[in-house]
Amino acid sequence: MARMCELTGKKPLVGMNVSHSHIRTKRRYLPNLQNVSFWSDVLGRSVTLKVSTAALRTVDHNDGLDNFLLTTPATKLAPKAAKLKKQIEAKHADIAAA
Repeated sequence: MARMCELTGKKPLVGMNVSHSHIRTKRRYLPNLQNVSFWSDVLGRSVTLKVSTAALRTVDHNDGLDNFLLTTPATKLAPKAAKLKKQIEAKHADIAAA
């Protein structure tokens, strides 16, 4: 799905436009998505994701992408973010073992 946040999985919602005469027509509420590149300290590279602005504020609140992914359960992440989380955990384990 193209219009989906790659961190949180936020998708378009469905609702109704209601006119003055109460005629209802279907509409879609699209999430506010932005293309953002995050720096991953653990991976040592930049990661470009299509992220909602709410998720962007959450990442900033959690002091970066690495902390956000490590503290968030994998069940609450989108598939691309869950794959990225596994990479970060594996690299983090290698650093801790060395």
